[in-house]
Amino acid sequence: MAIRNYLIEGPSGSGKTSVAEELQRRGYHVIHGDRVLAYYGDPLTGERLDPPVVEEMRADLQRMNAHWIWPVDTVRSLIADKSEAISFFCGGSRNWHHFIDLFDAVFVLEIDPETLHARLVARPEDEFGGRPEERALVIRLYASKQDIPEGIAIDATAPLGEVVDDILRRCDAAVGRPRP
Repeated sequence: MAIRNYLIEGPSGSGKTSVAEELQRRGYHVIHGDRVLAYYGDPLTGERLDPPVVEEMRADLQRMNAHWIWPVDTVRSLIADKSEAISFFCGGSRNWHHFIDLFDAVFVLEIDPETLHARLVARPEDEFGGRPEERALVIRLYASKQDIPEGIAIDATAPLGEVVDDILRRCDAAVGRPRP
């Protein structure tokens, strides 16, 4: 999708969607991973889970979370397309280890526990993390960092504009030239 491709990751509630929307507002090419790529599937094979299996998993939030993945072939194809100068892939995937090495850099949005809790409490119940049992899972996963790849830490407690400015500065530094 671009000459340079960046992954923006972080725990649920860290601001990935807000960062994606701000980057788009500024004219950058963005792939909203949670909106256009993610589905419930086998994290090893990528095979989609049938709707009845997904419904059965709803009672086990940990299991559901473990099966939230991106299609590896689609990610590889998007990265191979060099029609954009820069693309930002924003969102969470439990199979990131299958494609993370294709990105020029990985940015991990970091927040403190108080900010995370405040953001989750403010979510509507129909958004992941908005219900008490989902918040509990998000907080456990946040503490363990098990779903988060290693990357360049970004302080996502700063105002949104500053967070995006920091990411863009670090993109420039990663390749040693100014952005388009």
